[in-house]
Amino acid sequence: MGDLLLEWIKYPFILGSDVSGEVVEIGSGISRFKVGDRVLGHAVGPDKRSNRAREGGFQEYVVLRENLMSAIPDSLSYEKACVLPLAVSTAASGMFMKDYLGLQHPTPKTKKDSTGEVLLVWGGSTSVGSGAIQLAVGAGYQVITTASPKNFDYVESLGASQAFDYRGPTAIADITTALKGKKCAGAIAIGEGSLEACIPIISASQGRKFIAQASLPAPPGGPPQGLGFMAFVAKFLWFNVSTTVQCWIRGVGKKFIWGSDLMANEVGAAIYENYLPEALAAGLFVAAPKPRIVGHGLEHVQDALDTIVKGVSAEKLVVTI
Repeated sequence: MGDLLLEWIKYPFILGSDVSGEVVEIGSGISRFKVGDRVLGHAVGPDKRSNRAREGGFQEYVVLRENLMSAIPDSLSYEKACVLPLAVSTAASGMFMKDYLGLQHPTPKTKKDSTGEVLLVWGGSTSVGSGAIQLAVGAGYQVITTASPKNFDYVESLGASQAFDYRGPTAIADITTALKGKKCAGAIAIGEGSLEACIPIISASQGRKFIAQASLPAPPGGPPQGLGFMAFVAKFLWFNVSTTVQCWIRGVGKKFIWGSDLMANEVGAAIYENYLPEALAAGLFVAAPKPRIVGHGLEHVQDALDTIVKGVSAEKLVVTI
C-alpha cells in the first residue's frame, strides 16, 4: 500500500503526522514561537515535498514547519490537542484552497457574518469531519452533515445545523430535499461510499458543484496482501474511473485532498497562524473528536494502527511519549 500511494519514500522511514508538545529548539528566522511554548503541529515527513524522516511524527523530537503550527492554551492538554493537526489540515485543504472548494477563510470572532451558503460534510463524526464542521461554521457557512444516529448530538454540538443517518435508505433524497432553495457551497466527502453518495446530491443542488474527496476506497477484509493487494488496486482504479465518469455526466467536479498541501500555500498560515491560536484560546474551536489513549511509548503505535483496522467512531487514537 505504501508503494502505491507514497512511492517516493525510501525505507527505513519515520511516518506520523499528528504532533503536540513543547518547543525545545527554534530555527533561524522564526519569530512566532520560543522555546517552552506549548504547540500542536502537522508533521509532513511523508510528503514528497519533504521526504525527510526528521519531519515524521512518530519520534520523540520532530521538526515542524512554522506555517503548520499553532500555539495552544494551557487549558488544552497535549493528548487532546494532538487529535487536530492532520484532520484540520485535510479539512482546510479541501475547503479553502483555490483549486478545491475555495471557501472564504474562518475568523476567530464570536459573531460572524453568514455567507448564506450551506456546506455538506459527509462523515461529520470523523476526525476530518469534526474539523470541517467547525472550520465551516467559523467561516460563516451553515453545515449539513451525516453520522450514525448515536453521534447526532455530537456533530450538532460542533455546529452542524442538521444531521442525517448516512446508512439510511433515503439519506441521499433527504439531504437533496434539505438543500432545495438554498445555495450549496459544495461538499467534503469523508469515508467509504461518501463520494458516490455526494455526487447526486451536489448535482441536484444550486451553487458550487464540487466535491473535495477525503477518502480512498477501503480494501475489503483488512490490509491487502498478495492477490488481495492486486484486487485492491483494481478496485481503486475502477472506483476512480467510475466516479470520474459519474461526475462528468452530472456536471460535478471532484479532487482528492492531500492535507499536507497547506505547507505550500497561503491556507496554512490562514489556519494555523491567523485562526487556530485565538479560536482555541477563546473556545470557538474545540479539540474533537475525543482522544483515546492507546499507550505510553512509541511501541504502542502499532497497537493504535491495529485498533483502527477494527473500527473507530467519534474518537481518535493517541500514543503518549
